[in-house]
Amino acid sequence: MAARTPVKTTQLREYAIKPGQLDRFADVWRTGVRPLRQKKGFVIDGAWKIPSEERFVWIVSYDGPDGWEAANKAYYESPERKAMDPDPASFILSQRAAFIDWV
Repeated sequence: MAARTPVKTTQLREYAIKPGQLDRFADVWRTGVRPLRQKKGFVIDGAWKIPSEERFVWIVSYDGPDGWEAANKAYYESPERKAMDPDPASFILSQRAAFIDWV
C-alpha cells in the first residue's frame, strides 16, 4: 500500500475580542496557543492585531499525516489545551474561520 501524501490545509481565523482585552489575548495566544499548536504539528503562518477594531487575525496550516480534522480535534482535546489558564476562548466575542488557498 502506498503512503498517503499529506495535503496542506490552511485556515484563516479572525476573532472579535472583548473590549480592552486585545493585548492580553495576544499575550495568552503567544505563550499558550501558538506553542501548543506548533507542538501538535501546526504551522503558524502569521498573526496580527487590528487595534482599532479589537480584532485578532491569524493563519494556521497543517500538512501532517492525520489531516486537519483529526489534528485539530487532538489539539482541542489535549490536556495542555484544556489546562490553559486563562482559557483563550474566554476573550473571544465572536469568531470566523475559513479554509483558504494560496494563489
